[in-house]
Parts: sequence; structure tokens; C-alpha cells
Amino acid sequence: MENLFSLKGRTALITGGSRGIGEMIAEGYLRAGAKVYISSRKAEDCFATAERLSEFGECIPLPEDVSGADGAKRLAEKFLAQESQLDILVNNAGAAWGAPLEEFPESGWDKVMDLNVKSPFFLAQALLGALKAASSPDQPAKIINIASIDGLSVSMMQTYSYAASKSGLIHLTKRMALELAPQNIIVSAIAPGAFASKMNKVARDHADAVAPHIPSRRIGAPEDMAGAAIFLASRAGDYVVGSTLTVDGGVSHTRGG
Repeated sequence: MENLFSLKGRTALITGGSRGIGEMIAEGYLRAGAKVYISSRKAEDCFATAERLSEFGECIPLPEDVSGADGAKRLAEKFLAQESQLDILVNNAGAAWGAPLEEFPESGWDKVMDLNVKSPFFLAQALLGALKAASSPDQPAKIINIASIDGLSVSMMQTYSYAASKSGLIHLTKRMALELAPQNIIVSAIAPGAFASKMNKVARDHADAVAPHIPSRRIGAPEDMAGAAIFLASRAGDYVVGSTLTVDGGVSHTRGG
């Protein structure tokens, strides 16, 4: 029980790990004892964040645009050039696009779907051998997909492809979990609410205005996201299979489903 939430000796790869929710998870994993690789499309940001987070443990930058099957394969190749085993894969990199229904472009649809749905699947596929190599009945490997409450309940924002992608990722999590659990690879997801990030600029820049609309009366803190991700990655989350953990201060219960 004393090591229930420890990640000591484990290796993690976090996509979109240079900022926002990915950075929150990366810092949490480092503090819990993991060796962490972070990926980001912007190399400068990836290296800068890795340098900052190295205060808490071993953090290695792997800059790469992980979008689509090709991007996922390139990142997997970079990781496998350095490691033969992977204990924890966090599919966090994501994109959003907003436009009126009548004007919503195919480019905005494809960009979001490629990164939010296609990349998690093909990255897991490309790293399956490394995940199997790290897994055992006593310590299964983990895949954690970062979804959104917009995949669970309806937002009135005109982000059509984003909502569809996150709903699809939640269902994909269930299907992959059933396939991989017998192989000692546990798949789960997190559905964040309002956390300060570049994608959620309203929460980042206007937290005081957002807070009254959340039952908990505040936006999410880094510790909230890190705690949820550590739980799922550690021994404490080994029996959470295919489920999506909602971390939103209760706001999804106030929205239409």
C-alpha cells in the first residue's frame, strides 16, 4: 500500500508535453519517480520545458509533429531509438477548431481528427511492442488518452470536429482496453474540464469569470490533473479498464448530454 501511487522505475512518454495539461502530467510523473519523455511540435518549447522539468527528475525532449499515422510513427521511431520498453503512454497532444456550421472547413475537420483520434491509435500501435515488453501481470503497462468533457456532454461552442473527436477517443479507449487488458496493457482516459492552457484560453485568461459556472467554484489546478494521471498510471489504477475519469469540478453535470 505504501507504494500505491509510486511511479519509481517507470518510463513515460507524453505527447503535447511541453505546455498545458501535458506539462502538468509530466511534472506529476517526474515527482512520482518516473523517467519522462515529452513530445511537442515546436522543438524550442519542447527543449525549454524539458530543461525546466529536469529539476524534478529525468525529462527528455522528443520534438515531433505527431499528427496522423505518419507523425505517430516518426515519434515512435525516435522513442525506440532510445528505449526498448515503455511503461506509460499518455496521448495528450490535441487540436481544436471553431467555425459556424455553414462555414466549417474540411481542413479544420481533418486537422482535428488526425491529431485527436488517428494519432493516439497509431502511436499505440507503433509502440505496442515496447508496451508489451514493459508489462507484466503484477505491473501492467498503461495507455492514458486525454479526452475532454466535450466528448461526454454537449458544449454550445461551434467546435464540431473537436467534440466528435473527443467522443470518438472515449469510445476508442473502451475498445482498445478490451483488446489489450488480457495482454497486461491497461487503457483508460481522462476527460478534463476547465484547465488553464493555450487551448482553453478562457480558463487561462479569465479564471475568475469561469469559476462561478463550475460547482467547485474554481478552474482545475495542476495538482488536480497530475493526481488523476498518477492514479491511472500507478498501481492504484490497475483495475480501471476502459473507463474515462472526469476531472472537471462537476461542470459536466450542469450541461446537456
